[in-house]
Amino acid sequence: MALLTSDMQGKLVSLLVSEGLVSDGVLQNAKEEATKQNKPLLGLLSEQKIVDDELLTHAIAQVSGVPYVNLSNSLIDQNILSLLPEDIAERFMAVPLAEVQNRLAVAMIDANNVQAVDYLSSRIQRPLKVFMASEAGVRHVLDQYKTDLSSVDAAAEASQQEASQEANREVKTIVQDSPISKALSTILEYALKTRSSDVHIEPLESTLKIRCRVDGMLREIMQLPKSIEPALVSRIKILSNLKIDEHRMPQDGQFTVKIAGKEVDLRIAISPVIWGEQVVIRLLDKSGNDFNLESMGYAGRALRAIKKGIKRPNGMILTSGPTGSGKTTSLYALIKEIKNENVNIVTLEDPVEYKMSGVNQIQVNADVGLTFASGLRSILRQDPDIIMVGEIRDAETANLAVQAALTGHLVFSTLHTNSAAGVLPRLLDMGIEPFLIASTVNTIIGQRLVRRVAEKRESYQSNPIETQNILSTVGHILPKTQADIVKISQDLGYKDLPLAGQSAYTLVRGVDGPQGASNHGYSGRAGIYEVMDVNEAIQSLIVTRATSAEIQRMAQRQGMITMRQDGYLKALEGITTIEEVNRVTSDTA
Repeated sequence: MALLTSDMQGKLVSLLVSEGLVSDGVLQNAKEEATKQNKPLLGLLSEQKIVDDELLTHAIAQVSGVPYVNLSNSLIDQNILSLLPEDIAERFMAVPLAEVQNRLAVAMIDANNVQAVDYLSSRIQRPLKVFMASEAGVRHVLDQYKTDLSSVDAAAEASQQEASQEANREVKTIVQDSPISKALSTILEYALKTRSSDVHIEPLESTLKIRCRVDGMLREIMQLPKSIEPALVSRIKILSNLKIDEHRMPQDGQFTVKIAGKEVDLRIAISPVIWGEQVVIRLLDKSGNDFNLESMGYAGRALRAIKKGIKRPNGMILTSGPTGSGKTTSLYALIKEIKNENVNIVTLEDPVEYKMSGVNQIQVNADVGLTFASGLRSILRQDPDIIMVGEIRDAETANLAVQAALTGHLVFSTLHTNSAAGVLPRLLDMGIEPFLIASTVNTIIGQRLVRRVAEKRESYQSNPIETQNILSTVGHILPKTQADIVKISQDLGYKDLPLAGQSAYTLVRGVDGPQGASNHGYSGRAGIYEVMDVNEAIQSLIVTRATSAEIQRMAQRQGMITMRQDGYLKALEGITTIEEVNRVTSDTA
């Protein structure tokens, strides 16, 4: 905690009260407790979590006249970190952020410590631009010293030397402490710390490119020598129990590793490409999701429609969207919502992404004949109440799922379509009779994932094009008068929606930090959804083989909020941006 003069402390207390961060009563109690324990008031406020550390640090920076930076989600370039030795950074709790106008931007817990600033400046022989940051933020950056990707380059060089010395050595003899194993561990640790969902290892003609997908966007992190590709791919195959001598056919596998104290499941997909074998590693951090419908972004009408659908004793609840849109996560959230001791839940997955207690999960294994279709036949003999089929891929699986729903089971599954309405023609295309679809499908969820605006953000007024997009997309569902705001906001599940017909709307966008600490204005992802309740009007359209556009129009007339509309409402609430919603919903109605 930064040291403040008594005058500054007074200003800080006034600021905390005026901003509504702490009430007068709570503050008075805290003062009495601090006096009783002979502790500084600020330390007690932080220790007892009366005020959030980041908010408190921001307030201290404001009264101190020092710029503040939130580092809780920042990723600092390794070249920048190398400018300040790790031992010095830990001793002074100061971390480098970026180079700004020939000065080094440094974040410190106690940015008012002039002696420390002078020492650091003389130590690195450069002038500093000092920011104030919380202890948690500084420690987050200090952790990144331990994930230096330069060790991967060293491992690659060592591997090249080994390869030149023993050109014909069998790959199987690679041991656990080999340079390749260390390189793979470092890449995976880096991916986890940057919250990557996937790691792509892509062979090119003369190099091996490594990319990570963060918040849905791929970013290149490094390129390695082409010569280490066989050893690196073979190491991954060995860990995944795949055939290391098979280079012509795609292979899928998985294994679990412990990184930074966390257990992470890795799903491996290897495919032959013209320059070698491409490897895609999906990271499934089991500690990172509570499978709560509300926290995932379901709200208002959509949430009510889902809860209505899962309360029915039988039928189908289907989720739709492209690969990586969170469909399976939604199914797990539905299972968590309905799970109890009175029902038998059996799942059929490829692969089992998250292990859930109280649920009987089956891993599909086509090599031994356990496909979705054969597994579903087996499940029906296990006295299930609720069945989850990871994906309906073919007509046989679709037909079995429909039959299961007809015979008194509640069936959850996913399909790859662009919208909720597109699920129905897709089932028709698989040969399911319209009257069967109408009588079995309860609820359909269409979804996408959008990037969240980072905590460091700014408000702005929409330009004429953005305003027109907002009005044409959600203008008809926004409240028309002040009296309607509370009612419509509660109905849609959002806080204090703005009035329709305004000339401009307040939106937010992320503010990139200094170069090297940039998160491109986003951090994390949220879901946008459309939930269709298959009622009598929709059933009538299905029986007449109506198009997906006709079904979509009927659902909207009955009050369904589309994915694009849900995204715009989330943008008005400050969760994401209009540009991000347009990017992910460009192929939807």
